[in-house]
Amino acid sequence: MKLRPLGDRVILKYQEAEEKTQPGIILPDSAKEKPQEAMVVAVGNGMSREGKNIQIQVKEGDRVIFSKYAGTEVKMDEEEYTIVSQKDIMAVVE
Repeated sequence: MKLRPLGDRVILKYQEAEEKTQPGIILPDSAKEKPQEAMVVAVGNGMSREGKNIQIQVKEGDRVIFSKYAGTEVKMDEEEYTIVSQKDIMAVVE
């Protein structure tokens, strides 16, 4: 099954969270913070607002930083994804 975002939506897949701290302490799942960095796996076609086309500014494969509490989490084929609006993406990591 494949997800296809609509409008200005972007589908993100989290990068693996660090399992250890710098000194080497292993963190349990309950102590890990939700990462704010993810990989773009699909983008919508953009949308039209007040007669103007709004283009999507990211592309598949980009690493992005997004708002901490943004999006809707979904699970498909044992993979977890987050669907966010383009306005919730704050930066592209280069």
